[in-house]
Amino acid sequence: MSEYKYTVILLPLPEGGYNVVVPAIPEICTFGETRAEAREMAQDAIRCFLESAFKTGESIPKDIEPATEQVAVTLG
Repeated sequence: MSEYKYTVILLPLPEGGYNVVVPAIPEICTFGETRAEAREMAQDAIRCFLESAFKTGESIPKDIEPATEQVAVTLG
């Protein structure tokens, strides 16, 4: 049994809950009501993706650590 680690990004939603994206696997987008649930949903989605990739012989993506920056935009 192998362990794979991936960076996930939890994006808080105005109405509550979190969207989750996995930079290394852009096909994955999931949701959780709480941070804990969002992490669990991400784990499940990643597991399903990897199991499918193994079955079909697709390559397993390496993790990506995204660089985040804040930019200012002036209007008018």
